[in-house]
Amino acid sequence: MKRILLILCGTLVAASSFAQEKSAAGKSFLDDPVSHPMLPYYVIIGLLVISIIVLVVVSIYVLSVVKMVNEQINRQKAEKLGAVYVPSPGWWSKFAQSMNASVPVEQEKDIELDHSYDGIKELDNHLPPWWKWLFYGTIGWAVVYVVIFHFSASLPLPEEEYQIEIALAEEEARQLKARQPQAAIDESNLQFTADPAMIEKGKTVFSNNPCGSCHRNDGAGNTIGPNLTDEYWIHGGDVKSIFNTIKNGAVEKGMPAWGKAMSQQDLRDVTFYILSLQGTNPLDAKAPQGELFKETTSVKTDSTKIQASL
Repeated sequence: MKRILLILCGTLVAASSFAQEKSAAGKSFLDDPVSHPMLPYYVIIGLLVISIIVLVVVSIYVLSVVKMVNEQINRQKAEKLGAVYVPSPGWWSKFAQSMNASVPVEQEKDIELDHSYDGIKELDNHLPPWWKWLFYGTIGWAVVYVVIFHFSASLPLPEEEYQIEIALAEEEARQLKARQPQAAIDESNLQFTADPAMIEKGKTVFSNNPCGSCHRNDGAGNTIGPNLTDEYWIHGGDVKSIFNTIKNGAVEKGMPAWGKAMSQQDLRDVTFYILSLQGTNPLDAKAPQGELFKETTSVKTDSTKIQASL
């Protein structure tokens, strides 16, 4: 048995050191469990846990068999002596009795109170020890909690913990942006570019957000949102106006401001996708709203080509 434990410990140490050497890959266990360096460690731990469970179950079964055999032997001895066999309580019965401190039924006369109600008598039972220990434990935990959180300031309170988590999340976001820098978009010089990749990205963002529920995924307009495929615009139909409308919204008309929920790149791509919808003439399109806006011929031609490719 000692050799088996030594082998298991040595294997665990080897697996742990191997995992530390391979931790630079940066992949979690769920991403690639088969190739993950921690797989041998987890397998060994799982086998060890299963072995312990099997050992406990077998031990309990063997003890129950031994107890049953002992009871049969003692019963046979009592029958030979002509005595009444009274089985001795097991360890679990003794433990339950010590935890509950219950009075046997034949001794309840000793704890009866002097008053009764309609023939129903009351027993003077005390609280079980486990309940008292639990109550005393809550008092002790309350004292420890007050000292740790309010006097020693060893651990943060829930509000402080929330602020710490927010700060960590902001720092992670800052580091992520630093690793993936994106060029800033100058709204004042923004111009429509018939880039299929940008337009396709804008289409995805448009469909994955509630834009489609108000304007339909094909831009034909719905109960709330106007038609985006015609030449009539409520807040301007040039690229800058559309960008600003998406960014700042129009709350009075039910248009939310997406500037805080979307990145500038997503705002730009959605703007380009909306401009690419010009002249597509979808079925059951909503009636025109706003004022007529005429874009330059170059933009119209490019957007038509993009629509043909989509």
